[in-house]
Amino acid sequence: MKHLSRLAISAALLFASATFAQTPAPAISAAVEQTFQRLVAAPSIRAALAAIEADDERTLREQIELTEIPAPPFKEAVKAAEFLKRVRALGFADSRIDAEGNVIAIRKGSGNGPTLVVSAHLDTVFPEGTDVKVKKQGERYYAPGIYDDNRGLAALLSVMRIMQSSQMKTLGDVWFVATVGEEELGDLRGVKALFRDHKNIDGFISIDGLSISRVINAATGSRRFKIAYVGPGGHSFSAFGMPSATHAMGRAIAKMADVETPLNPKTTFTVGTVKGGTSVNAIAADAEIGLDMRSNSAAELAKLEEKMLAIARAAADEENARWKQPGRVKAEIKLVGDRPAGSQSNSSVMTLVGLRSTMALGVKEPFTAASSTDSNTPIALGIPALTLGGGGIGEGAHAPGEWFSPLNAWLGPQNTLLTTLALVGVEGVSEALLPKLAR
Repeated sequence: MKHLSRLAISAALLFASATFAQTPAPAISAAVEQTFQRLVAAPSIRAALAAIEADDERTLREQIELTEIPAPPFKEAVKAAEFLKRVRALGFADSRIDAEGNVIAIRKGSGNGPTLVVSAHLDTVFPEGTDVKVKKQGERYYAPGIYDDNRGLAALLSVMRIMQSSQMKTLGDVWFVATVGEEELGDLRGVKALFRDHKNIDGFISIDGLSISRVINAATGSRRFKIAYVGPGGHSFSAFGMPSATHAMGRAIAKMADVETPLNPKTTFTVGTVKGGTSVNAIAADAEIGLDMRSNSAAELAKLEEKMLAIARAAADEENARWKQPGRVKAEIKLVGDRPAGSQSNSSVMTLVGLRSTMALGVKEPFTAASSTDSNTPIALGIPALTLGGGGIGEGAHAPGEWFSPLNAWLGPQNTLLTTLALVGVEGVSEALLPKLAR
């Protein structure tokens, strides 16, 4: 089994450090250490890891093929059908697309072990009509969605393929899931439906991003609102004195921009979109802003929301008080996104397994971090969850110039496989570290 090159470690850490707040890894517990000693010494596990490396070119090919199937928000059905086709070709007879659109394939364990979900998401942020044809330039592959999260989907298939071909016998059940609705206003609808409909899940892994050096074990929460201002409107000259929807919106944006938030826990906001009005010579009858708020703390997120929505309402009152003409502007506030915040102990079994797995693959200084992924939902529910990188390097997620390079990319699915096996246990090798939750 090869190890990470210094170049790969440096590139992975540089990319991760630019994106995530890092927390150094805690000491690995004796139970986790013993499990990994057994796993990496077992000939069957070493053969499976070698098979994943040998599968690297095929995994990249599948990544490219999946990237070229558009999956805009709320329009993942075509990619879901193709993913299901590939899953069934691997011999997963117990596989289906659920009512929400998630692809679910179940691999039963041989004992009374836990149930673990291993997942990646089908959707991208890019709208319908986006050119998703992959273009190669040197060692880089360019396309919208090439690694977010088509790398995750390809890594998921690689893990599934190797577990099937090696006839891996786990103690616990492993559910492989390709989710819908992770991006944008999808609002985690796929993973929310998964946990709504299935109460037997004991743990969750999402493959998202690239670096295997970081283990995401905390959930950055977000609340998103459309705030509309609606008024009477009128001619800019003859109706002058009527309150304006765009003026009310402007008052709100200016005061929101002056709000101060804590650096720790990191708490942020932005007015990401603005629209409104019909003409340069008309008093606007409507205007709308899109407000995004995020925090690693549910309490701080709630405080920020209360403050921002109070500003939004006060802006309409101030605009109405400014003018003497009859007619009023009113604020209409609609929640359009709710990703729960949450955290887990850095010394939890789930976290330690994720960290120890990266170390088994040669990462010397793994770290934990918070981010906004499908793992938000289980973390907020108190269910152990991690988000792991799919391997390789890249930049430009959510941008038209997104690119991926398969430098030591096999380490991603290797890391997912090792983490999975440590959690669910392997017959004749190791017991399951993931506890079954009380129901």
